[in-house]
Amino acid sequence: MENLVVIVFMVLRLWLVLGARLRARQAERRRLRQLRRDERRIKSAKRCQAILQQYKTLLRLRLRRRRILMAILEGSSRRRAIWSLNRSSDWWDNCAPRYTEAQWLQHFRMSEETFMFLCNKLRPALQRKDTFFRECVPLRKIVAIALWKFATGSDYRPISVLFGVGISTVAKCVKDFCAAAEALLLPELINVPNEGKFWEIASYFESRWGLPQCVGAIDGSHIPIIAPRNFHTDYFNRKGWHSLILQAVVDGKGLFWNVFAGLPGSMHDARVLRLSAIWDLASRGNLFPDHSIQIAGVDFGYCILDDSAYPLQDWLLKPFTDTGRLTEQQLLFNKKFSRARVVVENAFGRLKGRWRCLLKRNDCDVSLVRSMILTCCALHNLCESHGEHYDNVWTTETEYPEPVAAPPPPQNTGDVGGRAKRDALMMHLVGQQ
Repeated sequence: MENLVVIVFMVLRLWLVLGARLRARQAERRRLRQLRRDERRIKSAKRCQAILQQYKTLLRLRLRRRRILMAILEGSSRRRAIWSLNRSSDWWDNCAPRYTEAQWLQHFRMSEETFMFLCNKLRPALQRKDTFFRECVPLRKIVAIALWKFATGSDYRPISVLFGVGISTVAKCVKDFCAAAEALLLPELINVPNEGKFWEIASYFESRWGLPQCVGAIDGSHIPIIAPRNFHTDYFNRKGWHSLILQAVVDGKGLFWNVFAGLPGSMHDARVLRLSAIWDLASRGNLFPDHSIQIAGVDFGYCILDDSAYPLQDWLLKPFTDTGRLTEQQLLFNKKFSRARVVVENAFGRLKGRWRCLLKRNDCDVSLVRSMILTCCALHNLCESHGEHYDNVWTTETEYPEPVAAPPPPQNTGDVGGRAKRDALMMHLVGQQ
């Protein structure tokens, strides 16, 4: 009996000890959970406090920015110590206005009257307004900077010093001027003639060189550039320097009525022609109006004169290839043909002499060089049509001679009409002797 009591007592004691330990462990777990909840609350409170602090900082910055803007708008007397580099534009402001007509022509390649006409033409695209931060570059100065770049081919740095503007400003003025000229000047000054204009051009060719139904002469010219980073070998021409190709058609007075520029210098002239819009128009019969006359029994429509680099077509005539066996009639034809076709070579000479940026190796981006070429062609037509004087001193030898184009690949029977028209024109010229 005593043993049973002892056992019961021991069991009760063990039960009490285990219960106390279990309760202590549960209490410890509750305390740990409470600590974790407290930590999370503290972290959340800190995050809220940080977000609130950021909001207060942003609010202070916003209020500060608002005070600064209000001070600027109210014409506050506070000014920044240094806003922009102080540059001198004394030459443009004081010297250029006193230029004589000869000096104006020498520096800008056109009279002041034509200069103002050009400014008014480009005003919708180039006119700028002053801001609260700085004064804009005036319209006249933008045009003058671009013309100086085209006329001299100078780098941006000396032009920036001369006009008292930054180098980047000079680059932007040139780029903006080219974009404005392409949009506003090029479509007006260089376009395919209408029926009446074609008749005038053909009459001029016939009266001056005795070639009927001729409405233009076509040729290509290479514009030197610095080798582009991408595909630079494509721009390497037959003379060993990098260039872009300008293809142009001129009338009898040396005015461009079609230009195509931007293809790499390694490309053949005949290939350039086939990629141009004028080839597409002529191939579809949409280039010339329907105006034909009978010459030596051949129905003779309008045509363009080219050289040996181009294919012979019914709308594109070329001289006889000199193999040493040409007849007297063929030699006579080539002689008169070359006399008339020299008008396009003279036009290129005047173009590059007036705008010397086309003579020197251009370090601008290829896309900008193309835009500069087209702009210079439009300016050439502007100066020529306004009767601007051309100083023969401007025509100088260039260090980049024109590459001699390889002969075109053999033609198929598609040039039969061209041969018939060329033979008929030869007989017509022989009959005039």
